[in-house]
Amino acid sequence: MNINKTLELIKRHSVDFVGQAELKKKLEKGEKLKVKLGVDPTSADLHLGHSVVLNMLKMFQDLGHTAVLIIGDFTASVGDPSGRDKTRPVLTPKEIKKNAETYKKQAFKILDKKKTKIEYNSKWLKPFAQEEMLNTLSNLTLSQMIERDDFKKRMKSGTPISMLEILYSLFQAQDSVAVKADIELGGTDQIFNLLMGRAVQKQNGQDSQIVITVPLLVGTDGVKKMSKTYDNFIAVNDSAKDIFGKIMSISDDIMLDYYKILTIENLEEIKKLHPMKAKKHLAMLIVERFHGTEEAEEELANFEKVFSKKQNPDDIKSFKANSEVLTSQIIFEAGMAKSKNEARRLILQNAVKLNEQKLTKDEILNFKNGDILQVGRRNFVKLVK
Repeated sequence: MNINKTLELIKRHSVDFVGQAELKKKLEKGEKLKVKLGVDPTSADLHLGHSVVLNMLKMFQDLGHTAVLIIGDFTASVGDPSGRDKTRPVLTPKEIKKNAETYKKQAFKILDKKKTKIEYNSKWLKPFAQEEMLNTLSNLTLSQMIERDDFKKRMKSGTPISMLEILYSLFQAQDSVAVKADIELGGTDQIFNLLMGRAVQKQNGQDSQIVITVPLLVGTDGVKKMSKTYDNFIAVNDSAKDIFGKIMSISDDIMLDYYKILTIENLEEIKKLHPMKAKKHLAMLIVERFHGTEEAEEELANFEKVFSKKQNPDDIKSFKANSEVLTSQIIFEAGMAKSKNEARRLILQNAVKLNEQKLTKDEILNFKNGDILQVGRRNFVKLVK
């Protein structure tokens, strides 16, 4: 790929692109660049929102540059304040270690494992915090540290900000110094931290890294950013069935955003398609990315069987149900709702069917062996006594 095409591709998939002229010069010189992405293992799941920046890292990797994935085992214990309106709960070392291993496995569904350099930032941040931090802080001002929007909002609302959170951007910047990053990637909510990296690298006599941010993916609710906190996420580790179904559940309004952010498809051509056809194609692309072509085709066929031809799916699981309990109890025990209260709400919302007949009351379910209980559009079980 020539340099201009590379820059155009970056611009299409990025929001902030600080140091574009610097990057062009480095590429013209044929330099092999270190492209850094830091992730704090604060939960067990990576979702499609994380995949946006991982795809950008993979693009640089495919162009022959070095992908440096930093596992923030030190910074996870501090808590990144970016985009948050409250302090993140502190994790135990055991939780961080477990999440870190899960993160790596999921990241390698996108990145080439053999061409990815993994670093743990406790390696340099523990000694930095003990020996060098005071000297670095002497060259930074408090106003620099707290001018960020998320801190301003929390200060205005009276929400506490810990001193560790104020120092977080410094720790992330020190990651860039430690690995001598040429480029750092992150979401738009990371722009302050990434720019701090440029400043601290310069202070340490290094060339300032190029900063590239990618857009934050809106969750399946179409309102808030994709996050496990908001339960609006599509996990990288989700089954092919769940990924396909969740993509099909998003609104037509955000579908084009998903195409733009998650794929390299020609948007003008996608706009010409019927929305349902476009959404099926998008679901196929995402399932294929994480599960392969065969499973993507299976899920398409199953979806069309259930929703286009109004037939039941082939892979319905059997569930041994108690015939003397309320419907909400069966739904909850079958794992089709997170609680009995949620199950009752689904019944009242006409989202529950027995053999295609809507159930309108939460009462003892009169069923026969082999009856099909359906909750929502995608959840089915075959009831047995």
